Amino acid sequence: MTRALAGRTALVTGASRGIGEATARALAALGARALLVARHAAALDRLAGELGHGALALATDLTESGATERLAARVLAALDGAPDIMVHAAGSFPLAAVEATTDADLDLALALNVAAPLRLTRDLLGAMRARGSGDVVTIGSVADRTVFPGNATYAASKHAVRAVHETLRMETRGSGVRATLVSPAATDTALWDPHDPDAAPHLPSRTEMLRAADVADAVAWAVTRPAHLDVEEIRLARS
Repeated sequence: MTRALAGRTALVTGASRGIGEATARALAALGARALLVARHAAALDRLAGELGHGALALATDLTESGATERLAARVLAALDGAPDIMVHAAGSFPLAAVEATTDADLDLALALNVAAPLRLTRDLLGAMRARGSGDVVTIGSVADRTVFPGNATYAASKHAVRAVHETLRMETRGSGVRATLVSPAATDTALWDPHDPDAAPHLPSRTEMLRAADVADAVAWAVTRPAHLDVEEIRLARS
């Protein structure tokens, strides 16, 4: 896949850390120009400087009202069109029993995990359709099909985002736009830091988890397949 994405552009949300950062690095290593989206401007600026290829830092809080519309307008203007690849990797990962779930955690998970990727796809899909090509990759989770105690909010959001993906897949079939869901098992990123999984017997230890680069490799594989091939879903587990 050496330089397989030369001349293409890739918008990645959640790009300041974890799976988003690893994905941006993987796609840039294949020659893509990365458009980096997250709240943390300084982290994005550093990453853009490392990646080169005209990487662009677009600091955005995707939970703010109108944020995706403003971001889409910036992207369309910067590229004179839609990105070739869009990866939805931004996310919130709350863990709590149902009766301990806070409004703040619920609102954030639904806004960032579900509403933001749906809205951003909505805002850029028309330009992808008009061009007749594009890849929309959504980072799901084992929790988009399986539930665990303490996982009501996160699982609800990931089940919802899988439904969005399935709908998008059906609506874009034959258009040249491809939709891929990449659903990893537990992955060792900073999202686990508040939960200290190594100290919780009901959670997987970090050594048992996937690495962010594993997920990024799956994304890179999907978007470098021939145009006639749709990779509808990839599910990743630790062997």
